[in-house]
Amino acid sequence: MTPEELAMNDGRDGRPAYVAVNGTVYDVTDSPRWENGLHPPDHKAGQDLTDELRSAPHVRAVVERFPVVGRLEERATSQPSGNNLKLVIGIVVVLVIVGLIVIFGL
Repeated sequence: MTPEELAMNDGRDGRPAYVAVNGTVYDVTDSPRWENGLHPPDHKAGQDLTDELRSAPHVRAVVERFPVVGRLEERATSQPSGNNLKLVIGIVVVLVIVGLIVIFGL
């Protein structure tokens, strides 16, 4: 599951409430402590709560009782999409042609 997909599962408007901890995505939808995707005082479903859980008053075992619905994908390094790659190639071709014109006076 991508971070964007996780964010869509925020527990609001009938959507499921998912949280990620240490790369595992848990379904907290049925927990009364996650009503409308909110867990007091300020945790929200649809997020990676790994850092927040480190300082939580309860142990990780509490979260691990919830159903696992997937793994959170790490953000990949940005790579050009097919359209961006075509644009880059087009720009390079134009620059080569302009360079040839300047150098050889074509």
